[in-house]
Amino acid sequence: MDSIFTLSGRVAIVTGGTRGIGKVIAIQLAKAGVKVAIIGRNAEKAAEVESAIKSFNGCSITVLGDIADEKECKRIAGTVYAEFGQIDILVNCAGGLTATKIEDITREEWDNILGVNLSGTFFMIQSVLPYIEKSFAGRIINISSNAGRMGGYANSQSYTASKGGVIAITKGIARQLAPRNITVNVVCPGTTETEMSKTYDEETRKRLVGRIPLGRLGKPEDTAAAVCFFASEEAGFITGAVLDVNGGMYM
Repeated sequence: MDSIFTLSGRVAIVTGGTRGIGKVIAIQLAKAGVKVAIIGRNAEKAAEVESAIKSFNGCSITVLGDIADEKECKRIAGTVYAEFGQIDILVNCAGGLTATKIEDITREEWDNILGVNLSGTFFMIQSVLPYIEKSFAGRIINISSNAGRMGGYANSQSYTASKGGVIAITKGIARQLAPRNITVNVVCPGTTETEMSKTYDEETRKRLVGRIPLGRLGKPEDTAAAVCFFASEEAGFITGAVLDVNGGMYM
């Protein structure tokens, strides 16, 4: 469980921790000695993550819940604190992605995407605040997207709006929580190798890679490394920052 960052003995909540980027974030934090609470809606997927963490004697629990419901956010935070007696790190990674055309976006889709991606992020922060402010080094890391920085190419505007909103609230919350010694930062991944990207046809894949100066799609581990840095004690003088993990695409 060696890590170049000081993280051991701390407690983290990772929303969206049952799959994709969130899964890898949860595993990488656990490898660094963090006790991890995996938040998601799929018990089977959560069990797979817990099994992976147990394989190297890491410590984790699963709390199933829907962060689009602010009451669920409060329940999740309270459950984690009751289990571990502390919360030091919150990673907001849960999110939905759509590629609906402008003409076809319904109010239902708009509300659903913003409900998870943006409202869920805010209400998880609100819910952990009474606990994380007790930490000597509180850390909140939000996962946005390159789409939130420059607008998406094929992503729906509901997704783009939600991820842009995540960046905006990160800066505002960082400013207000700085006096409490809580840092709030955001990571913006570009197109990343996940289960969804495996469904792309060869033409789509080439087009995506062609937009990236480093010539490849991102890996979940790339984003997880950025999260581990922001979560560490070493990152204690960084707040309100946006870290692009996109192979140079944003520049």
